Amino acid sequence: MIKHSIPTLRLRWLTLLLLWPLLLQAAEPLSSWNEGPSKKAITEFVQTVTTQGSKDFVAPAERIAVFDNDGTLWSEQPMYFQILFALDEVKRLAPQHPEWKEQQPFKAVLEGDQKALTESGMDGLIKIVGATHTGISTEAFTANVKAWLAKAVHPKTHKPYTEMVYQPMLELLDYLRANGFKTYIVSGGEVAFMRAWTEEVYGIPPEQVIGTTFVTQYQYNDGKPQILRTPKLAHNDDGPGKPESIDTIIGRRPILAFGNSDGDQQMLQWTAAGTGKRFMGLVHHTDGNREVAYDRESKVGKLDKALDQAKSDNWTLVDMAKEWQRVYSFEPVTKEQQQ
Repeated sequence: MIKHSIPTLRLRWLTLLLLWPLLLQAAEPLSSWNEGPSKKAITEFVQTVTTQGSKDFVAPAERIAVFDNDGTLWSEQPMYFQILFALDEVKRLAPQHPEWKEQQPFKAVLEGDQKALTESGMDGLIKIVGATHTGISTEAFTANVKAWLAKAVHPKTHKPYTEMVYQPMLELLDYLRANGFKTYIVSGGEVAFMRAWTEEVYGIPPEQVIGTTFVTQYQYNDGKPQILRTPKLAHNDDGPGKPESIDTIIGRRPILAFGNSDGDQQMLQWTAAGTGKRFMGLVHHTDGNREVAYDRESKVGKLDKALDQAKSDNWTLVDMAKEWQRVYSFEPVTKEQQQ
């Protein structure tokens, strides 16, 4: 009989405890999803395209999955988190810009004048984003985003923004990667803003994050190279901009795409148009208790035309209220939600 020392046994028990969550996840994929049409559609699709000998088998190199970010992987209410960052940055930078006290839309931000800020419209928003996102190096901007994320909290839940991510979608990302998929973010959000935190939160590295971009310039001053972010827009990665950037940057048509709004419709159309087995999914925000219920009339994350196409083309429409046992990782699961 083999005898083990007490330190060896302790080490084995410690290893088991550390691996236990991963073993449970492997045994029960998508554990925060209720048994229902969406979970069934996802698992059947993955099993079909990853089974050797299946007529729908897809080689690992072709297993490309693309995800929108705002409203798909993390919340987007009461407004896009990147905009909340920009508003906070205006307040932080105000001492360096005394002229903002009398200039709109900065004056409205500093005074908390929501009416005047709304009236400034898209032009006002562009000025705010330009002032807070450009004119500095990429490294400096990334540092600003990380500093904000370290202290800013969501106005409703008072949780850090990096905790306002959807637990079921995190599980889906892990499940896909465990089955040989390469996961990308394709978002209307600004790419450097997302790259500051996506690897830590989603496990998606910067090179697999695609978003709206500004024109940048290489500079070499006093022996120090840097990439300067200019105010000129290079690419708007929303609507038709999504399949355009997928074609340019990834170079492969995805076989799975997930979004939540009309801004994702063209990305799902592009995915659906390929040959072989395809999966198109939309997160439908139906839960007014645990999150916010919205679709056709929402000013943020409007889901109207894409909702109609999802129904007519049999895309997977995830009913958040019915199909998710929990929305966030910090949220307890009740018996009512375990359907």
